[in-house]
Amino acid sequence: MWTAAFDRVLRGFWSDGALEVTYADGTTRRYGPDPGTPWRLTLHDPALPRELLFDLDMAFGEAWVDQRLSIAGDDLRGFLAAAIRQRVAGHDPVTARLLHRLQAIAQRWAERNPLPRARANVQHHYDLSGALYDLFLDADRQYSCAYFTDPEMSLEAAQEAKKRHIARKLCLAPGMRVLDIGCGWGGMALTLARDHGAQVVGVTLSDEQHAHASGRVAAAGLADRIDIRLADYRDVDGPFDRIVSVGMFEHVGAAHYGDYFGKVRDLLTPDGVALVHTIGTQTAPRATSTWLRRYIFPGGYLPALSEMLAAVEKTGLTIADIEVLRLHYARTLRHWHDRFMANVDAARNLYDEKFTRVWRYYLTTAELSFVAERLAVFQVQLARCKDAVPLTRDYLYSDV
Repeated sequence: MWTAAFDRVLRGFWSDGALEVTYADGTTRRYGPDPGTPWRLTLHDPALPRELLFDLDMAFGEAWVDQRLSIAGDDLRGFLAAAIRQRVAGHDPVTARLLHRLQAIAQRWAERNPLPRARANVQHHYDLSGALYDLFLDADRQYSCAYFTDPEMSLEAAQEAKKRHIARKLCLAPGMRVLDIGCGWGGMALTLARDHGAQVVGVTLSDEQHAHASGRVAAAGLADRIDIRLADYRDVDGPFDRIVSVGMFEHVGAAHYGDYFGKVRDLLTPDGVALVHTIGTQTAPRATSTWLRRYIFPGGYLPALSEMLAAVEKTGLTIADIEVLRLHYARTLRHWHDRFMANVDAARNLYDEKFTRVWRYYLTTAELSFVAERLAVFQVQLARCKDAVPLTRDYLYSDV
C-alpha cells in the first residue's frame, strides 16, 4: 500500500529529468519525462516509502546517513540538486506542504528557549572536539558566512573580509566598549580589540569555545582588552557603545525576538550601534529543516526578515541599514564541504562513520539550499538614534 502511494507521489513530483527507483522488493520504476540517463536511487528498507511520505526531509536524511538508501555513484550533491529543483518548482505533495505549515507554526511559537535549553542546544554542536572544526574552518575558526569580494578569493581571505566589513559597519573608535553576543572561538573579539582598539566583552554558552577563546586572548596578550565570559546575553549588564552578533541569532527562537532586540536596545548607549548577522529566509516565515534541527542545530530557527523587523519596530530602535548576502554562504559552505571531505578520515577517527555521513549531508544540503532556495544572510544595522552612522554607505568602501 505504502509503495503504491509513494509511487503515485513520485510520478507527480519528479517532472524534470529522470529518476529510477529500486525498491526493497527488487522492483525498479522510472519517473520523469526525460528518456536519458536517470538518477538511480535504491531503497534498501521496505519501511522507507511510508517514512518518506510522512516527513520527506527527516526520512531521506536519516535513511541516507544510515545507509538504508543509496544513490548510484554516491553522487549526493548531484542527486540532491536535482531533487531540490523539483521542490522549488512546486511539486511537493499536499501532505508535505501541510506538514511544513504545521512545523512552521510549531517552530515559531510553540518552542521556548530558556537558559538551560539554550545552553544544551549550544553545547550539542559547539562543544564537539575543537579538532573537528580545525579540519574544515579557516585558522581563525570563523564559523559563519564569509564575504567574497572576489569569487576566487580563498576562504581565509573571505573570512578576513567579512570581519573588516562588519567592523566598518560598527563605526568603531578606540576605547569603545563592544559586546560580542555569541563570540564563538574569539576571532571577532580579537580583531576588534587588536585592530580597532575596542574593549570587548564576548559571551558564549559553549565550554569548548569559552576555553579556546580565553586561551587565544591570553596568548595574544589582550586580556586587558577582552573579557570572554561563559554567559547568556540576557544576563549581561551594559552599557555598550557597540554590539555585534554573528551567527547567533539563528539560535534565539522566534518566541524570543522581542526579548532579544529589547535587550540590545537596553544595553546600547544613546548613540550606540548594533550589527546582527544571521542566516534567514527571503520567504514568509517557514519551517527550518527538521533533520537539521535534530542532528545539527537543536532549537535552530531561520528567521524571515519580516519577523525580525516586526520585533525591532516594537523596541524603538532605528534600522540604519540592511544588507542581503545572497550566494556568499553557498561559496563558504562549498569550501567547508571540500575541506571536510579532504579530511574525512581524520573526522572518522575523531568520531565514527555515521558522524561523518551526518556532517557530509549537513554541509551538502546547506550549500544547495543557499544555491537553489530563498535563503540568504542578513546584516541588520541598528541604532538608538538616526544619526549614529553616516548617511550614505560610502564609509563602508573607502580605504581612508
